[in-house]
Amino acid sequence: MNTNSSPSPSRALVLGGGGSTGNAWLIGVVAGLLDAGLDVTTADVMVGTSAGSTAAAQITAADPAELYAAALQPPPAPSGSPFARGARGPAVDHLERTNAIIAASADPDDMRRRMGASALALEASSDPDAQARWRATVAARLPRPDWPETRVLLIAVDARTGDPVVFDSESGVELADAVAASCAGGFAYRIGDEWYIDGGYRSNAENADLAAGSARVLVLSPFGGRTRTPARWRLDLASQLDALRSSGSEVQTIAPDPGAEQLFGGKAMNLALRPDAARAGFAQGRARAGELAAFWG
Repeated sequence: MNTNSSPSPSRALVLGGGGSTGNAWLIGVVAGLLDAGLDVTTADVMVGTSAGSTAAAQITAADPAELYAAALQPPPAPSGSPFARGARGPAVDHLERTNAIIAASADPDDMRRRMGASALALEASSDPDAQARWRATVAARLPRPDWPETRVLLIAVDARTGDPVVFDSESGVELADAVAASCAGGFAYRIGDEWYIDGGYRSNAENADLAAGSARVLVLSPFGGRTRTPARWRLDLASQLDALRSSGSEVQTIAPDPGAEQLFGGKAMNLALRPDAARAGFAQGRARAGELAAFWG
């Protein structure tokens, strides 16, 4: 983008990835902001990655207050993650698997290709039942099956080429499939003849740079901008925000308070922590609404 051009008078909401607790925190923040009088669901564009893609589909289709109330409910009895094992194989430690890939990769493109190849090699990637279960799991989380009127960009990575992919309502892909692809943190998710992995491998967990061209960008980052990739790759949130500001966007961020950080990271898939994460997000949303009102306009 030409850094000398002026951004359009628009607002973008970026919803970063962060697992199950991250999704609850995002919903809590949006609900807390709304409770204090600031409705960020009025964004002209939303960028959603992984858990943030689910949140984008949710807050554009349902009342954030109702979503927040649901997030406070005790979780159902655990049935196991569709990504925890292959179709019939042993459980897989995906954090260990992906950390090893990052360490062995020469650059971001190399990492994405290796991540895709590793995901495709998992037995569940070729198991129709595992694929169907994952889609059903994702679809059950969405208030409506149709793409919203708000422009929503959902991020994934092509598992075969490593190329980033941006799904929207014009992509010819159903909303549940786009969300399932963006959240595919284990085995690769298939749509037609293509396979996809988690959009967080494009550029950390936020992909905030895709909001370029918006006058104001609000970034909600469950992981607080932390990255597992080498600093020289510049995939971290700070680098993304620098790029946005250089292009003329005004940017604000919300990340979990230090006292809530234990709810994320290695515990991000713990369903039992969702109510605590939602409460933490709600409190932060209410606390930040006043200072963000003028920024959001």
